[in-house]
Amino acid sequence: MNELILEMREITKSFFGVLANDHVNLMVNRGEIHALLGENGAGKTTLMNILTGLYKPDSGEIVIKGKKVTFASPRDAIKCGIGMVHQNFRLVDSLTVSENVILGLNDIPRFLNIEEIHEAIGDFSKKYGLNVDPKAEIWQLSVGERQRVEILKMLYRNVGILILDEPTAVLTPQEVVDLFSSLRNMAQEGKTVIIITHKLNEVMEIADRITVLRGGKSVATMLKKDTTRQELARIMVGREIPEVSSRRCVMSEEKVLELKDIKALNDRGMEALSGLSVCVRKGEILGIAGVAGNGQKELVEVIAGLRPVLAGSMKINGKNLTNSKPGDIINAGVAIVPEDRTSMGLAQNFNVIENLIVKTYRGSENSRRGFLSWKHLRENAEKIVRDFDIKTAGVFSPVKLMSGGNQQKLLFARETSKKPSLLVAAYPCRGLDLGATHAVHQILLSQKEQGTGILLISEDLDELLNLSDRIAVIYEGKITGVVVPGKATIEQIGLMMCGGGKECIFQTN
Repeated sequence: MNELILEMREITKSFFGVLANDHVNLMVNRGEIHALLGENGAGKTTLMNILTGLYKPDSGEIVIKGKKVTFASPRDAIKCGIGMVHQNFRLVDSLTVSENVILGLNDIPRFLNIEEIHEAIGDFSKKYGLNVDPKAEIWQLSVGERQRVEILKMLYRNVGILILDEPTAVLTPQEVVDLFSSLRNMAQEGKTVIIITHKLNEVMEIADRITVLRGGKSVATMLKKDTTRQELARIMVGREIPEVSSRRCVMSEEKVLELKDIKALNDRGMEALSGLSVCVRKGEILGIAGVAGNGQKELVEVIAGLRPVLAGSMKINGKNLTNSKPGDIINAGVAIVPEDRTSMGLAQNFNVIENLIVKTYRGSENSRRGFLSWKHLRENAEKIVRDFDIKTAGVFSPVKLMSGGNQQKLLFARETSKKPSLLVAAYPCRGLDLGATHAVHQILLSQKEQGTGILLISEDLDELLNLSDRIAVIYEGKITGVVVPGKATIEQIGLMMCGGGKECIFQTN
């Protein structure tokens, strides 16, 4: 018989008059993995921040094991057996794993026997399958290992309800498998796990029950076995979302981008690109798969002319543009959608018109006798807003007031309006909900059909397999191989992302 361990009743929370949670109800059983599913802005993280004492609800109540509770801080929630692993880890890089785990505990003796603590935490980590070296300093660990440390911190405090916010966002496929195995072990021991996510495939793999939030309200709760991926998508968005997949192109021989033996440093002066070679052909989508921090950021900046090339060459449409100025690269037909749309892609205090013309305001089509033609600019901006279905208060409204999805559509509209020959899109769907992601995918496929060569950098392997004609795997600043979707599994690509599995290479250029 299922034992109810947590109940959140009629939770309401608003920020500056905007409802984030609107009379939300949530019921979770002991020993289950419960997925909290919803689009960005649906109120998932706000609800869990209320449960962990970070926020106080405006109304409603929390009941734990049949007893009504109130939390003034996360410390109160932990004392009650509730802990949360946030998307942005809260670890001290210069301390060891053990030191991070015990940091903040009240019952630590004045004089520590650190070796005993290392041994205890090592045994504790093995118990839950969260293998990590307790003596290692945090800066030495991979992202997946750092996540294990965060989970260990909560388990070491004896939490019975563990909340994970988008836990797979930065993990390789193998790390996801290991994480899910550990979560299942915890559930079997009676721990309750709540996963905040918008990834339907993972929900269908790991969850026992699912609660869907939409527009700040809880709209459905069901057993996983009683639903489907398609039904969950419909409930999340409130309408049917068609599947998007790329029609494989007939490979063109015309190269719009050719990088050969590129070497470049990162911001710390260390080599980030180590002899990287890759090409993008006209009318194809070349996906770049890799764990974040393996040179993706530097790759985009090299192509954009924002980072110097120490060795190697870059050709765009057959012309050598190595170490050219950003303006020359733009004029050569290159469009860039950077990974950080809020600081690198758009000027948040500028309005829609101003953001649309930041790269073209010098052009004769936008000015008359040295002055900007605002009537023409307004009409053009209004047409783009209609064509790309951008939701905004008006073309003179600051873009900072727009949602992330609408900001991304505006960014794509600007970058594709001049019909580029090469489009570089770095993590274009990061942080977007299902509807906005679908819109971005449609834009990418439309550009491909118009003959644009697209370099698509993504951390979502399902997205890359669905859209790409070829997938290049990057590891430690090098391309370890290029595969064709359908000829390689997610597991094989994941091995290559970790530097192994080179037997999975089917193409090299």
